[in-house]
Amino acid sequence: MDTEETAESGRWSRRRFVGAVAGTAAVVAVPSPAAPPAAGALPAGNPRSAAPPGDPSGPRPLFIGTYTSVVGGGTGIGLASYDPVTGRISGAGTLTGVPDPSYLTVHPDGRTLYAVDEREDGGVTAVRLADRHVLGTRATGGAGPCHVSVHPSGRWLLSADYGSGSVAVHPIDASGALGERTALVTHTSPAPGPGQQGPHAHQFITSPDGGHVLAVDLGTDTVYTYRLDEAEGTLTEVSQAHTRPGAGPRHVTFHPGGRYAYLADEVDDTVAVCAYDPASGRLTIGAPQSTGSAGGTTNYPAQFLVTANGRYAFLANRGDNTLARYAVEADGARLRLLGTVPVGGDFPRQIAFSPDGTLLFAANQRSGTVTVFQVDRDSGELRPAGEPFASPVAVCALPL
Repeated sequence: MDTEETAESGRWSRRRFVGAVAGTAAVVAVPSPAAPPAAGALPAGNPRSAAPPGDPSGPRPLFIGTYTSVVGGGTGIGLASYDPVTGRISGAGTLTGVPDPSYLTVHPDGRTLYAVDEREDGGVTAVRLADRHVLGTRATGGAGPCHVSVHPSGRWLLSADYGSGSVAVHPIDASGALGERTALVTHTSPAPGPGQQGPHAHQFITSPDGGHVLAVDLGTDTVYTYRLDEAEGTLTEVSQAHTRPGAGPRHVTFHPGGRYAYLADEVDDTVAVCAYDPASGRLTIGAPQSTGSAGGTTNYPAQFLVTANGRYAFLANRGDNTLARYAVEADGARLRLLGTVPVGGDFPRQIAFSPDGTLLFAANQRSGTVTVFQVDRDSGELRPAGEPFASPVAVCALPL
């Protein structure tokens, strides 16, 4: 969460402050829509020895995002490996040379890792995974980038600048390296919502049909849909979807069917089912629903995951420190809250499935841990797997 970005001046943004304070101390239906790493930075046990992407039997790589410019933070991208059966995380190292890598993603071909540099002078960095070589950094043109994703074509990197409320596009060349920015759009309309001083882009992703890209803005209570020109890398806005004033939308996640999505509203502690029209790119946001957080708890829902079979959804609850479990019904049009499970850490900032969907990883910012759960895709049950893995200011876990 989430106002002005002031990392460079040594003060924490509200995004970071919300995650740091404690560390220092009904069913709703929606109608169908018409620089290279320093020497010695990779100690023994780092995932350079992990199984390659094609071998699911051995240990798998795990990358961990952090803040490097805060007291007690990390020194770069955390490196570890995990057992794909037991979920046990082991091995530790750091890929240095990437400042404030608070969100991570990987290219569809699995060869390149991308990180945001969440600073006032924002950037995005590419890392070649074969030898952990930093391919370079490009400026986003905005402040405090907090989310990054790769277009399914593998040709474009999409990033969201929280501090400036802008989204950017960079081309990706055959080596995985980034080219000069091809698009930068700042959210100037509508006006900021209650309690917000400006726009705060929090996520930038591609729709399942691949025809549109969506930007979630907490500051303007809006999800913007753009059409991406896949030849030029430019953006054209095609629609806006507005939440209730002051909801503070953070992240949206699509159902595998491609016609519905689930939105986490950070500020008012709610979630919503959204209908999506692939033809127009229009998103229709449904009524607010419960996150399952306990009464009296200050809670900031962070991120949804949906199982590949489309039957269950999981939500990270920061503050309540739980994972909410939902049954997905009516082909994606309904969420039914099943209950919550303790996350086993403090302030789960981000969650991710292992590639086969059998494990769920939670990056717990305040406790500086990554916790792991076995996922029963038939029943939607979550069972703790392995011991919490210590990692400074863990804000993103990316299992490969």
